[in-house]
Amino acid sequence: MKKPQAAVRSRLRKQASRQEGSEKRVLSSSQVKPSTAAGLAKRQEAAWQASVSSYHLFRDTAEVMAFRENLLNWYDREKRDLPWRRLAEGEVDLDRRAYAVWVSEVMLQQTQVATVIDYYTRWMQKWPTLQDLAGASLEEVNQLWAGLGYYSRGRRLQQGARKVVEELGGHVPHTAETLQRLLPGVGRYTAGAIASIAFGQATGVVDGNVIRVLCRVRAIGADSSSTLVSQHLWGLAQQLVDPARPGDFNQAAMELGALVCTPQHPHCSQCPVRSLCRAYQKVERGKLLASQSLPGSPDVEECASSTELCQLCAHPTEPWDQTLGVTNFPRKASRKPPREECSAICVLEQPRALGGPQILLVQRPSSGLLAGLWEFPSVTAEASGRCQREALLQELQSWAGPLPASHLQHLGQACFSPLTFLQVVHTFSHIKLTYQVYGLALEGQTPVTIVPPGARWLTREEFHTAAISTAMKKVFRVYEGQQPGICKGSKRSQVSTPSSRKKPSPGQQLLDSFFRPLIPTDSSNLNSMAQ
Repeated sequence: MKKPQAAVRSRLRKQASRQEGSEKRVLSSSQVKPSTAAGLAKRQEAAWQASVSSYHLFRDTAEVMAFRENLLNWYDREKRDLPWRRLAEGEVDLDRRAYAVWVSEVMLQQTQVATVIDYYTRWMQKWPTLQDLAGASLEEVNQLWAGLGYYSRGRRLQQGARKVVEELGGHVPHTAETLQRLLPGVGRYTAGAIASIAFGQATGVVDGNVIRVLCRVRAIGADSSSTLVSQHLWGLAQQLVDPARPGDFNQAAMELGALVCTPQHPHCSQCPVRSLCRAYQKVERGKLLASQSLPGSPDVEECASSTELCQLCAHPTEPWDQTLGVTNFPRKASRKPPREECSAICVLEQPRALGGPQILLVQRPSSGLLAGLWEFPSVTAEASGRCQREALLQELQSWAGPLPASHLQHLGQACFSPLTFLQVVHTFSHIKLTYQVYGLALEGQTPVTIVPPGARWLTREEFHTAAISTAMKKVFRVYEGQQPGICKGSKRSQVSTPSSRKKPSPGQQLLDSFFRPLIPTDSSNLNSMAQ
């Protein structure tokens, strides 16, 4: 197995050297020369390293070498078989290899591997090259991305592909610096991942998994999101990356955080670098002290600086908690809770439309939250009140013309007193949005066939394959699947799916018939790391 991989790496290095000249011709001289600012940043980083206690560093070259060797040996044995790894490892063409890595890294941002696998496979089947993606429409991109969350990622990925094809001669930049500078949506981490995995550049990367590993290995207890700590972590990553296998090393560090050095229940006994881990050493020595019932503090190497002065140690108000073990690290500042908003939204349906029932969707603006996606007509609303109903009816009529106001129903559970209305709660990264769900069925009316630009009628089958967010899928399932006589515990309880409901007894069915609502309805699962 090693010989073919070595041969591939050899061919990649030769092809990289040939394409380097081509890349330099595409870029201006000001783009490829290192800036004075970059040199100043390196000098500042060196000064910062000199001021840090050795407790938080790798001062010994032997430690660095041991870390690399142990981690890579573990990775070679334990790495997961993932489609993007197979594609990148077997691809000789550098640009296709970089594209395969680029797509995977963008999809994996804030999204679990298990979720990404299917999306990645379908994406690469539909657009196997940068040229294929550059020629796709935004509608197609949004449609395939639907349900993955953080929808701007797909849009920026396509923008980057178009820039490579139209402005860079079809060649992806080879270094982390040029990748980050030239491609939209490519930040420091993504640039480093592409450069190291696809082009073999010895550049470190820092993502959430790597942050956790490094904070534990070097006992960094300060807020990991702060600028100073972030700079230090990037410096450690650059120091540790293996120059011979930079891509494998970076993937190994992330794999270690994902599989072994996990957030809540790390498997320290399986960790290949535990002998170099400050946090693990502190835990073990603490256990030894407790077992011997000795007074005083454990004999553990600590930061030589005063904790009150060291900017990498935990604040004195957050002392070490022996019950937490290595999960004392990393520590993050508490997040600001998302702001709460409320929206009234309506599923407008024509049950008797030609070709089958149809529902109305309108398109969101081309920029901002959920840009370019399709949704049901909605208005910003207060949590309750008559005004939201009137405003929603006006919004519906602006798209579909005159509508019977009496048919607009606020969906709810008739078996409660007072009536309990159904809500869909979806949390974005910075907004907690509550949808008050309405339904309006145009029974016995001439079907509406003409709508203004930005709106369209879709069959139910077309709806499920359209470029819509997960939140809209849940709203539709609330509309479609609300069953007569099924009560839920509270106004904000999760809406159960039809498969989770028990078939009612004959007696219950008789009772249900007395409480049958005017509008049929349904529910869905939301992506918690949504946009």
